[in-house]
Amino acid sequence: MTPEQATLVQDSFRQVIPIKEQAATLFYGRLFETDPTAKPLFRTTDMAEQGAKLMATLGFVVAGLKRPAEVVPAAQELARRHVGYGVTEAQYASVGAALLWTLGQGLGEAFTPEVEAAWAAAYALLAGVMTAAAAEG
Repeated sequence: MTPEQATLVQDSFRQVIPIKEQAATLFYGRLFETDPTAKPLFRTTDMAEQGAKLMATLGFVVAGLKRPAEVVPAAQELARRHVGYGVTEAQYASVGAALLWTLGQGLGEAFTPEVEAAWAAAYALLAGVMTAAAAEG
């Protein structure tokens, strides 16, 4: 991920913040539609609260893209917790796809190919850190 891509992600995320509740609802709706294996992981979850957690975590990661020393340990700990919830490595791909789809819906014309590539790079980086940490236990 380049510094320019990090800036694109950070700038575009500012446009998501005002619609964060709707974005979270779109994200989980899309995730459950495209990956039915994810839905049981949330059967006892307050989805409004979960959406707020998702957006807060995204905000933390996006803000820290240029400071990986802060983000990587938090992402590793998050991954270890996700193992306990039953998240599988394969589900990281469906989460990434749902995230990109949601951003496309929420950002509209501002979700240019360059912005999409930047988000894809950011997610690939995050997912790589998380799947490695999950595998380590």
